[in-house]
Amino acid sequence: MANAWLREIESAPLLGLDVDRAQIGIIRKAIQKRWTLDKTHKILIDRKLTGLSLDFLKKLHHGEVEFDYDELSHPNDTLYINQLLKAKPGEPASLTLATLDCKDPDYRVLKDYLRDSVRPTDTLNYKRVVLAMNYRRFLTANHGPEYIIVNIPAAEAEYYRDDILLIKMRTVVGKKSTPTPTMASHITSIITFPYWNVPFTIGVNEILPKAQKDENYLEQKNFDIVDEQGNVVEESELNLKDYTSKNFPYYFRQSTGEANDLGVIKFNIQNPFSIFLHSTSSKGSFAKEVRFLSHGCIRLEKPLILADALLMGKIDLEELKKGEKDTESKTLPLPVKVPVFIIYNPIKVESGKITFLPDVYGLMKQGG
Repeated sequence: MANAWLREIESAPLLGLDVDRAQIGIIRKAIQKRWTLDKTHKILIDRKLTGLSLDFLKKLHHGEVEFDYDELSHPNDTLYINQLLKAKPGEPASLTLATLDCKDPDYRVLKDYLRDSVRPTDTLNYKRVVLAMNYRRFLTANHGPEYIIVNIPAAEAEYYRDDILLIKMRTVVGKKSTPTPTMASHITSIITFPYWNVPFTIGVNEILPKAQKDENYLEQKNFDIVDEQGNVVEESELNLKDYTSKNFPYYFRQSTGEANDLGVIKFNIQNPFSIFLHSTSSKGSFAKEVRFLSHGCIRLEKPLILADALLMGKIDLEELKKGEKDTESKTLPLPVKVPVFIIYNPIKVESGKITFLPDVYGLMKQGG
């Protein structure tokens, strides 16, 4: 039985998984001379084999994916231990693997493609397919009854309920110079008619120079100047031309309304990067094929439809469609926080066919 497990673990690369060949070699040699080992060494080898098997099962079921921020990944080690304990003497290891292997249809397409169409020497495509497989494993193991997937290379978002795709839309995501981070997190609330508290670097590098050239710019774009406490500072009291990016002590805040750069609705995501989903006043961007244009946040093509689905109709869509300036901002908590996966999946699977997506951030070439 030990040799059967070692053979399965050695085949890990065929499943897109890493394998510790050095450990396999040590265990295999020990098994070959098992009759010469004392009890202590036999126990040690058994533990090594068990640890290697559990690690393999965990990777097979849960995937190997690293996010910039992850609060959803909670591998259930008990699940893998129980699978090993339930295996009957003489039972093929492949039965245990089949129980835990991902059942997602897109994963199966990728698995077959890796086996049949990727040459061992094609390291870049191998890396792409393996990452796509691991995303499908991770999503299958960690999603809830409803969830959202944003795929950065595709610049698309999808909303699922009970594993049925209900909403699909185009998005605008971060430029290569200001990339959207990957994350597995939750949407906790929706803000209608949000203020845009401009990040300081955007304020001093983009808004301040425009305001210095055009004295009407801030008024036309509905920007206020505010101090660290959020108190409005009158523009007339300042000579903006006296300031640079190094000595400007204030911030910019854009008033609510349809002209706001965040549009009329914002989806709060738990994360340390101040990244969120939002509508936009620049709707023409969605007609572009290349939609890597933002500072990192994600603009949605159909934000009102998504908000209506998440809040189960308990939102005033007519008020949002009017988009009147200076409408009061409201925070609407979701009945249940909803998982959101922002991923960098270099492959799209549609109707059983694979499409390789552009590596917009150049991440697939890193690390060889």
